Amino acid sequence: MTRAHATTIVAVRRGGTVAVAGDGQVTVGDVVMKQRASKVRRLHHDEVICGFAGAVADALTLFDKFEQQLDKHQGNLLRAAVGLSKEWRTDKYLRRLDASLVAASADRVLLLSGDGEVIEPDEDDGIVAIGSGGPYAHAAARALLDHTDLGAEDIARRALEIAARLCIYTNDRIAVETIAAAPAAEPVAVR
Repeated sequence: MTRAHATTIVAVRRGGTVAVAGDGQVTVGDVVMKQRASKVRRLHHDEVICGFAGAVADALTLFDKFEQQLDKHQGNLLRAAVGLSKEWRTDKYLRRLDASLVAASADRVLLLSGDGEVIEPDEDDGIVAIGSGGPYAHAAARALLDHTDLGAEDIARRALEIAARLCIYTNDRIAVETIAAAPAAEPVAVR
């Protein structure tokens, strides 16, 4: 069977909010097999949002492994991502998995790959995109972040809409999940 093509996932951080958006198209060869697939989901007590590009079964396996790492590291996104990457690179079975992940918490966005990469965008960037339409979505999100006052969710959605116009493996059936940082507690006056 022809290998399923990737997808498009984009994560955008603006202010205290992170949005992760994914399209819904599943393509096998030159046939669109599904239009409303769910490629973005919440993990670890809804504190982490994860999106995948690549082979679906492989990504679901990685979601399970990542959830285990999040539990092991009490929800620490960076430690869990490094743990998953180590396991992904060294395990004989996992090494063959063909997928990439975007993982986000309220304060951090990461890209994870089977090559052992755990990449966090620069502080002033806050954008990560993967999949066949990833470069288009990243460029669109960058322009929207630089030249509009839109929030993270709107930027992620519009970036995917733009990518869908350019990438044949991306559609405009977009799912967006957001997570916001907890508001800072106001100092209590001591009398």
